[in-house]
Amino acid sequence: MRLRLGLLCGLVLMPAWISAQEAKTPAKTDQRLLICLGFCQSPECTREAVARIAALRPAKQKDGVRLGVSAVFSHFQMSREVLAQHLSRFLRLAEEFDLPVVVQFEGEYWRDARPDLWNWWDPKQPGFNPQNRQNVEWDGWGPEHAIRISWINWGRQFRNKPAMNLMAPRYRDALHAEMRVSIPQVLSWWRRLPADKKDLFVGIKVGHESAIGTSGYYYPHGNDLADRPEAEDPHQDLITDRLPGRGMAPIGYAAVSTLGLAKSGELTEEHLAEVIRVHLRDLSSLAHELGVPRDRLFTHCGGWVKGEKLYASAVNEFSCPGWSFYTHGMNPRADVTPMAALKLSDAPYWGAVEWLPLGAGSQQDWENAIRKTLSIERCRYLCVFGWNIIKDLPDATRAITAFLSAGPGGDHARK
Repeated sequence: MRLRLGLLCGLVLMPAWISAQEAKTPAKTDQRLLICLGFCQSPECTREAVARIAALRPAKQKDGVRLGVSAVFSHFQMSREVLAQHLSRFLRLAEEFDLPVVVQFEGEYWRDARPDLWNWWDPKQPGFNPQNRQNVEWDGWGPEHAIRISWINWGRQFRNKPAMNLMAPRYRDALHAEMRVSIPQVLSWWRRLPADKKDLFVGIKVGHESAIGTSGYYYPHGNDLADRPEAEDPHQDLITDRLPGRGMAPIGYAAVSTLGLAKSGELTEEHLAEVIRVHLRDLSSLAHELGVPRDRLFTHCGGWVKGEKLYASAVNEFSCPGWSFYTHGMNPRADVTPMAALKLSDAPYWGAVEWLPLGAGSQQDWENAIRKTLSIERCRYLCVFGWNIIKDLPDATRAITAFLSAGPGGDHARK
């Protein structure tokens, strides 16, 4: 694969083995309330957790919204064989407990199993190749600015491997190779389901809050820190509205250069948004080629600031767009920028693909937040992030049961 060739490909015919029953578009009122188990290898992604989630279903449930589960599968964090085992177990559990699923694939953040893509500096460690400078991000124009390290803050800051150059041909070839194995595994499971269980497959999500310089940010002179103790790392919050670097050393030069958008001058917000648009469109195009219908394919784009151009990068002709909602989890309609981006899409659906209503203080708050989200036109599903947070929050779990019992138009919606 070469990126430009992939981007120029038009719509392709759906593989013949996708039956009419499988390809049938879900009804507009056929919605899902999913709970994310986390990463497939996490302690929360267990049979016990799936059983506890299934137990949240009311004895008598109204039609229209069903409870389901999701999990995240990182292509470069484990071997192909191990990922396939995790994926098979997850799909078996979903079928056993009759829970609809979204399978979330990502190849952006976790890559411990693929040092051959990023180790450009240490000949004593696996995967060493000086040419790997081309596969990681730079903090300036040119491979001499290749980074060795990046940082993530998901509740606490921790180190990660260098952020990848999302446009690097070797990176994209590697990611495509994994998708060509894992996506058919999901579709094969879907194909084998009996007719009355076909609707267990809600979809596949590509991207993972995709952005440059957020979950994978880089401190100024970060390479100087790589050989020092992690305890000496600086601790600074992202300044989300200070684009393009968000208060850190801007990165993205490698992807922008590889894509041919610029090779000198100022790195801009527009450059980074275009990289993510191309990245998600490319993944969506491949998933479509492999047989995933548009109504069962979702992207997951980042975005943090009102008016930020990145939100629109979720939209392409092969998939349904998706975004995260935290600050606006109580009422995503108030998050005007993704709602504006949604108007750019002619997809049948969209997804609140990562959702948690920050500020919800009662069961009623949770119920209202769920209802407001699913009431937005074309919303196929919301996905609560995640089980590890809500499992010990009685207001949240009771709200899910009550909402499913009453249905979107239940009496308590008007209280």
